[in-house]
Amino acid sequence: MINEHAISLKQLRALVAINENGSLTAAAEMLRLTPPAVSTQLKLLEENLGTRLVMRGNGGKTSLTSAGQEVLRTARQIDATLTSCYERVKSIRQGKYGHIAIGVVSTGKYFAPQLVADFQRENPNIQVGLRIGNREEIISLVMEGAVDVAIMGRPPRTPVATAEILGPHPHIFIAPNGHPLATGCDVSPDDLLKETFLMRERGSGTRILMERLLDRLGEGQSYESRTTGSNETIKQAVMAGLGIALISGHAVASELADRRLVQIKAAGVPILRQWFLMHRRDMPLTAVTEKFRRFIVDKKGSYLPHVPD
Repeated sequence: MINEHAISLKQLRALVAINENGSLTAAAEMLRLTPPAVSTQLKLLEENLGTRLVMRGNGGKTSLTSAGQEVLRTARQIDATLTSCYERVKSIRQGKYGHIAIGVVSTGKYFAPQLVADFQRENPNIQVGLRIGNREEIISLVMEGAVDVAIMGRPPRTPVATAEILGPHPHIFIAPNGHPLATGCDVSPDDLLKETFLMRERGSGTRILMERLLDRLGEGQSYESRTTGSNETIKQAVMAGLGIALISGHAVASELADRRLVQIKAAGVPILRQWFLMHRRDMPLTAVTEKFRRFIVDKKGSYLPHVPD
């Protein structure tokens, strides 16, 4: 009874060995099997295909039938495919080939794309997916396993997360050029709290940091604020004179350099935090992810934008 689903690699390799060596005995020696074992594999293969594959001649010499030649071609294709698969898996195991998904909080977009581009130039066979969102969104992606690692400011307080320091992350007050509080000296909390503060959306790490600072400086005193959204919107709103903001220094490095924005100094500001690389402790890093981890950690924050005084 023909049963193509019962064909095995052992059967195909027996046929290849018989063709290459010209006899069952020589094929058995190559495969390190007994001649009866090789004969059994050949018999099973012929039964599964329902046709004779090998003709036996004088002195035990063998030759393949036309059907045998067709099966031989297929066996060699399968062997080549398996070899190719093995090499690809080996490359994945060694971190030379594969895919990594990276999550980055929105403030990290000012350096993360260049970091990813540099990594891909060194590792062209590794595909990198980049997801950008606020702190809560990125934490959710990590915990759901939707990203392998995440670059963020303040990692979550959870025992299943591992965080590694990447480099310093300063937060500063910004104002439009010529603002009366941009004196280069610390301003009083009272003067500071008279300003309108432009804030990111709820769930943003920068907003959490700003609210804590203002509550501490004002000791519960009320202040005017408005939610403005993204860092880009906040920068434009500050330059337009709609208020001031606490923001990542890395988000405004270029605007500070060309004096479109200036810093307001106050007690406890700049606030120096750290950038972290975070991943789930219960999900071991793949070779590809470990290669990216080493790539970014070894740079010791050299990719971070310079923040002018």
